Amino acid sequence: MTTPRHLDAATITAALSPAAAVGAIADALLGGYDPASDIARASPHTSSGQFLLMPSEVADVAGVKVATVAPDNPDIGLPRIQASYLLYDAKTLTLRATLDGTALTALRTPAVSVAAVRPVLDRFTEPLRVVVYGAGPQAIGHVQTLAAIAPDPLAEVTFIVRHPEAAAPGVRELGEVAGTKESRARTAVRGAQVIVCATTARTPLFPAEAVASNAVVIAVGSHEPDARELPSALLARSTVIVEDPGTALREAGDIILAVDDGAITGEDLVPMRDALTGTTAIPTDRPTVFKSVGMSWQDLVIANAALRATVHQL
Repeated sequence: MTTPRHLDAATITAALSPAAAVGAIADALLGGYDPASDIARASPHTSSGQFLLMPSEVADVAGVKVATVAPDNPDIGLPRIQASYLLYDAKTLTLRATLDGTALTALRTPAVSVAAVRPVLDRFTEPLRVVVYGAGPQAIGHVQTLAAIAPDPLAEVTFIVRHPEAAAPGVRELGEVAGTKESRARTAVRGAQVIVCATTARTPLFPAEAVASNAVVIAVGSHEPDARELPSALLARSTVIVEDPGTALREAGDIILAVDDGAITGEDLVPMRDALTGTTAIPTDRPTVFKSVGMSWQDLVIANAALRATVHQL
């Protein structure tokens, strides 16, 4: 039996570019994969936190991401979330590879976001003005992925954070940094064509009226049914794209709370597959919101693409 390969973080990053990751996600959906068929994930608890088990099967591969959440880890200098990925042959369930799950997640989340809204992004004829709430790996990853697929360099990037003085040097290399209460932060939001929300916020980050009528808003930070980054009024005036409506209505606080408020209904949600295939036309006279909770099939698609890329590079 062939020894399974291991792809560490550096190997994954070198093998699969952000643009290639976007293409892999889009290809899976355009090839007929239905996110509604994804295998349910589990979240068993331990004495120190919980496991997140995310299994999936797409075409000829299967896999599972095993993530751990240990809330007290930062106090002892360890990451709060750690992850590993196991990639299998779907027919024989033979292990083909193991991958660094943290690096995999960092690559796949912005790839999913950008793939979902790319038909809308392609309408912009001028360099993009981007606002990002947050300054962590996902905030940085979304800027890098947007830059990778944009035909021109990004015109402007503003990271909006609670503590600008604590922003890492790498963030400042990508754009300006503004505090949440600064007037220039509010100005940046009003002028943004793309707004990315990648925070741990539990209440809306900005008012609905601050968002331009043609803007794209991506929300990836909150993953609990009672937490949100976006106000209901914004979803009410927007086209709302989700990975899978059923999953969003169970897990996405931004969606659940907007439904509870009467701002939208489940029927208003557009599956990202329909947005990509053109089955549902996306209006040009209102904002577009993409709310992501992260699904197991996405990790599998990116893991398989990374493994294939490394094989081709040998």
